[in-house]
Amino acid sequence: MKKYLPQIAFIIFLFISFPGCKKNVEMYRFSGGPSGGTFQYYASAISKISKNNNIRVLASSSAGSIENIRTVNSGKSKFGVAYSGHVFAGREGRLPLDTAKYKNVMAVSFFYGAPAQLIVKRKSGITSPLQLEGKRVGVGNAGSGAAANAEIYFRQLGIWDKIEKEFLGYRGAADAFNNGQLDAFWVFAGFPNASVLEAALQSNVILLDTYLPGKAANLFEDYPYFGDLKIPANTYSGQEQEIQTFQDAALWVCNKDVPEDVVYRLLSIIYNEDGLKYMMEVHKSAKEMTIKNGTKGIVTPLHPGAERFWKEKGLLN
Repeated sequence: MKKYLPQIAFIIFLFISFPGCKKNVEMYRFSGGPSGGTFQYYASAISKISKNNNIRVLASSSAGSIENIRTVNSGKSKFGVAYSGHVFAGREGRLPLDTAKYKNVMAVSFFYGAPAQLIVKRKSGITSPLQLEGKRVGVGNAGSGAAANAEIYFRQLGIWDKIEKEFLGYRGAADAFNNGQLDAFWVFAGFPNASVLEAALQSNVILLDTYLPGKAANLFEDYPYFGDLKIPANTYSGQEQEIQTFQDAALWVCNKDVPEDVVYRLLSIIYNEDGLKYMMEVHKSAKEMTIKNGTKGIVTPLHPGAERFWKEKGLLN
């Protein structure tokens, strides 16, 4: 053993003296969403892009926006996807049935506009969300942004307590819908959504107009962060007409204690030609991810690393 001590000492010297010899890889958990949901596509894409840039981002599934706000606030996850309205409500202690204030959650960038999509079978004869009273409706995973927004929407219409709610993720809801166990299911995600695509291939479906009933119920006066949107005709099989709906902004968020340089570097490797091209390959909704749209829909404080990045891009004073 003694004769090997000089060699061991030399290896230790190299390890200490030359950082390149060390595997100094930072690891950060990124909470996405349920299987089949757009959030998870984004988390996985950023994990893949960052892999070769000395920052290891580990994509993790979750129930969605509300859960992500809680885990990012606690530091259990360092990054996540959440809706702008939920981030705002969380900071103010106004999330549904939750008065806690989630002040550790900071915005990084805009991802895409996430619209409400309410799906029924054509043969059901249902043409308005108001006709879902007494019906079985998949509203999203418990704790998800989809479920929280479903509650906001259907409460505003006055029927939240009059529908038979099933707290299912998108894929589970699509399966239950096709098997006749649901009369409708609700998706709050970028389009085209994989679960809606699947449902439309197996059943003759229609998407309901959620905008006009919401407007009549003063939804947009009471929740001004919602904006109107039209889903183009032929987005889904059998969908022959443009559908009017509403949306919230899906944001990239992070814990306030993530180092400024880490956030800045991640933005730099995502918001360049190669990064954005890959994001769009992963999900079509990423076409909205541009430098111009970098801070779109953000109404809460930016992380210092994001503030530095977007100032350099000319979006902030």
